[in-house]
Amino acid sequence: MSPPSKPARRSRRGSGAVTLHDVARLAGVAPITASRALRTPERVSDEVRAKVLQAVARTGYVPNLMAGGLASTRSRLVAAVLPTIAAPVFLDYAQSLTGALAEAGYQVMVGQAGYAGTREDALLEAIIGRRPDGIVLTGIVHSAEGRKRLLASGIPVVETWDLTPTPIDMLVGFSHEEVGRAVARYLHGKGRRLPAVLAGDDARARRRFEAFRAEALALGLAEPPVAVVTTPTTLRHGREGLARLLRGRRIDSVFCSSDLLAMGALTEARVRGVRVPEDLAVVGFGDLEFSGDTSPSLTTVRIHGAEIGRHAARFIVERAEGRDPGPRIIDLGFSVIARESA
Repeated sequence: MSPPSKPARRSRRGSGAVTLHDVARLAGVAPITASRALRTPERVSDEVRAKVLQAVARTGYVPNLMAGGLASTRSRLVAAVLPTIAAPVFLDYAQSLTGALAEAGYQVMVGQAGYAGTREDALLEAIIGRRPDGIVLTGIVHSAEGRKRLLASGIPVVETWDLTPTPIDMLVGFSHEEVGRAVARYLHGKGRRLPAVLAGDDARARRRFEAFRAEALALGLAEPPVAVVTTPTTLRHGREGLARLLRGRRIDSVFCSSDLLAMGALTEARVRGVRVPEDLAVVGFGDLEFSGDTSPSLTTVRIHGAEIGRHAARFIVERAEGRDPGPRIIDLGFSVIARESA
């Protein structure tokens, strides 16, 4: 009597992830041969390795770096990708995310992709290869290759700090374009007619100031001059940026892409004898802890970073544990916080 056959091992998520078997089938080789081509290429011919690598490129497959016996269990690890860990605007978000996941028994691995996103593809390959239970990304702008790999991995993905109707998987954030429009309407309502922009050179800041510019023109305001500085932004950038703007034509208000820039603008205005808000209204972005304690206190845009982190953690835990997380897109919006500077 032959021994009973072993049941086929189930995928740890059953999520349709691209597997080594899929790659082998596409390459026209056995799975063990595909595995050798990726792990010990010297054991296969150049022709076979080329076929396997072509199949990998077509599917977006990333080899599982965990031991085979561990691949069927949950890792209890979540990877979070931030532009930088140095920007204060992300602190509440990161702390809330890690805290909520820790309460559910998960640990967080943090990676920095940079504001330009040039390191994101290599970072994602390293992350996917270790098969975490979830990946949390900052923003929605990814390369075509990175997006393909994320989709092929079958790992739950939450994009944050942005808004789009077509997320990779799940999303929680707010509209940067609507932030820009809301600030333009706010300054128009305060009687300001000569706005300017002081912004970092990252994609999200650019979308805010482009929307601000378009709304300002639609409201009949003057064309806003723009001073662009390197991201991540600093107080010094704020001082230097405002100095450049003040050397140009007259302005009566400035929208800054971060509270640090706005703090620098307040400092430079004070040094130059420019009265805030009488001569110049200043609006920031982020509502950092110090923003209500500056002199004058800073008008800014409040982002609900802690809530973004909590929702992102809930999304990951629900999916990793096989439950339906509900609506896959959450728009938390923002608030314009009116204080003395505008």
